[in-house]
Amino acid sequence: MSKRGSLKKLFQLYDEILSLPHKTEVARELRDEDDLFLLLLYSDMLGIPNPAFYYTLELYPYIIEKFHDWHLRMGIEKSPLDGIRCC
Repeated sequence: MSKRGSLKKLFQLYDEILSLPHKTEVARELRDEDDLFLLLLYSDMLGIPNPAFYYTLELYPYIIEKFHDWHLRMGIEKSPLDGIRCC
């Protein structure tokens, strides 16, 4: 093994040691960011004005699968939107 390869593995190990305690925080932040994005995406259907509705409309087919998990995490048992039936 060359010095460059062993040095690269050492840096990877160092990075993993530093980021290990923060993995749950990072995962929580990513989930919260995803929830905020979904709220923005579906806000017009919930009655909240969305200035970016025209740009987010084409994302619906890609996000519809995540919508069920999102509304369950928000504490809503059934889909709050009439146009989207996932339950």
